[in-house]
Amino acid sequence: MSHAVSPLAPKTQPLLPAIAGVRFATAEAGIKYKNRTDVLLAVFDEGTTVAGVFTTSKCPSAPVDWCRAHLAGGSARALVVNSGNANAFTGKKGIETVRVTADIAAAAVGCAPSAVFLASTGVIGEPLDPQKFQGVLEETAARVAAEPYLDAAKAIMTTDTFPKVATRTITLDGVSVAINGIAKGAGMIAPDMATMLSFLFTDLPIAPTVLQGLVSRGVVDSYNALTIDGDTSTSDTVLAFATGRAADRGLAPITSDGDPRLGAVAEALDAVMLDLARLVARDGEGARKFVSVTVEGAVSKVSARRIALSIANSPLVKTAIAGEDANWGRVVMAVGKAGEPADRDRLAIWFGDVRVAVEGERDPAYSEAAASAHMKNDEIAIRVEIGLGEGRDTVYTCDLTKEYVAINGDYRS
Repeated sequence: MSHAVSPLAPKTQPLLPAIAGVRFATAEAGIKYKNRTDVLLAVFDEGTTVAGVFTTSKCPSAPVDWCRAHLAGGSARALVVNSGNANAFTGKKGIETVRVTADIAAAAVGCAPSAVFLASTGVIGEPLDPQKFQGVLEETAARVAAEPYLDAAKAIMTTDTFPKVATRTITLDGVSVAINGIAKGAGMIAPDMATMLSFLFTDLPIAPTVLQGLVSRGVVDSYNALTIDGDTSTSDTVLAFATGRAADRGLAPITSDGDPRLGAVAEALDAVMLDLARLVARDGEGARKFVSVTVEGAVSKVSARRIALSIANSPLVKTAIAGEDANWGRVVMAVGKAGEPADRDRLAIWFGDVRVAVEGERDPAYSEAAASAHMKNDEIAIRVEIGLGEGRDTVYTCDLTKEYVAINGDYRS
């Protein structure tokens, strides 16, 4: 399945630096399509710590179950990701596939199967033959290298139209530390942990429990603030791998949540995850508009998030945006149905810098021309003032176009 590159795709991609202790390669295993890479193998030095968060779906994939079972160990030596098949709703066959795949990868890398982490993305309900990995992972392991990360991001794409990468570099105690991230996602995206696959890599020496705290907190305003279509995947996975190799350059390990250096680490990690989340919104299936929805003045941040999601997930709001129609009545509808405290007569709504409604009615100074001009932009900003408190939140989404229906109407074809 191939689609034109999203018009919202970035014009340039950042160059991700090599990270000591991380090597990877991609391969063509023919899992669903021919003549495209569909397997990523990443290999990590001994001593690499791992943290992760996963879908809250009650129907998780076999790889999600495998990762959850082995995350408590806190260490990793390899990551195997395949596209084209989610290995979800595949029963005992799916369980056997992850076991065999981990065994194959462990033999190729030279580690225990429990140190291998797995993720799969693609069609749900189709058995995944573990023999697809036989021979492929051994050959791939023989040519792993520290870059380029774009190849890794391309191998995990499904209906994505462009690879998604992000990076930040910080200096701790005079030592430079890099954080790289890749992600995939374009449809079946709704915030309920991660809403996609994303993998983060750093040479920071950090305890797995501390890393877990950073990742768990970081997804809240990045991946969990993202929605394309309101549908949470069976396979959502975010994994962070820290090789610790910056210790070779004199950086003391971070072993507790009270370490004063954690603030800088959290800021950089959060920035990488937010970059990736916004790239997913820009690659929403059929997307022509990148949309941010900000709700202010709610009774709490939680309430603001729920109202913002009600707006961002509304098909009527999203189709109005696709049609470049400043239909603020649909925003009023979405606020009202959210089930959160709201006062009609205190409500104010903006499209960009144009206030279209205030105190429960159309703004007296409303300009249809100004509002329509904003709706023609590639980036649309909706802001709602509830007028009841200090709660504020922002979520990211895209418009809903005919192309979304076309993509999902023939997804299994």
